[in-house]
Amino acid sequence: MNVTYQFRFEDNRSVDFKVTDQPAVAKANLPAWTKLDHCQCSNCPLKVSESPQCPAAVKILPVVNQFQAEDAYQKVDVVVTDDRRTYSKSTTLEEALRSLLGLKMATSGCPVLSELKPMAVHHLPFASNDEFIMRSVSHYLLQQYLAKRNHQEPDWDLKGLVERNQRLQLVNQALWQRIHSVCKGDSNLKALLNFFSMASSVSFSLESQLRKLQAKMQGDGAA
Repeated sequence: MNVTYQFRFEDNRSVDFKVTDQPAVAKANLPAWTKLDHCQCSNCPLKVSESPQCPAAVKILPVVNQFQAEDAYQKVDVVVTDDRRTYSKSTTLEEALRSLLGLKMATSGCPVLSELKPMAVHHLPFASNDEFIMRSVSHYLLQQYLAKRNHQEPDWDLKGLVERNQRLQLVNQALWQRIHSVCKGDSNLKALLNFFSMASSVSFSLESQLRKLQAKMQGDGAA
């Protein structure tokens, strides 16, 4: 996987970020907030002796450093290019960062966030909440179908999906606390909070979200 995010600001600044499916390599002299035991997730399975740095924090570090003092609501033009196609959008920095940070976290090597890595392979930039729900549920149901084909017990009631997103929420909360200690602006914080709210919608209100999608799909069918 090779994805490039190019940010162009109204003052003509341009910043690029490349994302691959390989975890970032922890270098020397990293800031204290990237250490594993700094605001460590309550459900983190890693040990400091084995992984001194948090994989997700190391992966998103360049983005946090670049945008920590930026205004979340400023307008940016963003072009996202992968191996198959190019996406572009004029939007707020917050929405663009939500998309970029989500991709980076899923490919960071974090054992919990790695549950999102299969979805990251088919990354959809700037996904709305409805699209996030649709993709999450569709991908999970495909996994259950493949499990059934392999003579395993499928989970058609989506209980595992809700449990997965509850695990992800704990990680998002801890990452928010990490970044809160270093951000002068609000862009990274807003992006993580927005990402967190999307995961929450799966955990706490999946049934209502599905009813909304059902109504929209039936409405489209009637049209």
